[in-house]
Amino acid sequence: QVTLVESGGGSVRTGDSLRLSCTDSGATFSTLAMAWFRQTPGANTKNEREFVATITNNGGWTYYADSVKGRFTISRDNTKNTVYLQMDNLKPEDTAVYYCAADKLGPSTVVAAFDHWGQGTQVTVSS
Repeated sequence: QVTLVESGGGSVRTGDSLRLSCTDSGATFSTLAMAWFRQTPGANTKNEREFVATITNNGGWTYYADSVKGRFTISRDNTKNTVYLQMDNLKPEDTAVYYCAADKLGPSTVVAAFDHWGQGTQVTVSS
């Protein structure tokens, strides 16, 4: 069973950094591709979540949205059942609820590809 819990969100200023964590309490984490998505205040449904970053089950391959490339880094520690999103040089447009997602089939940029989701953590960036 996959149960994802995010943490690390908060309110910061432009240019600051945050590190989000997402921990799985199940026993299959090392077999799962993981991703981070975000939902901005104007998006009302799950399908409107915006892809941020994804990583393979062994951490050997990552992919980013253009809007965060060079500022955000996704990584994972399979010994801790945790995936991270290091966010540097944050901007007001990064304000959103950030969700981690997991799937057995591999990394993806598509919401529908992921079967398991966390509850989300709020990130607010003020200018």
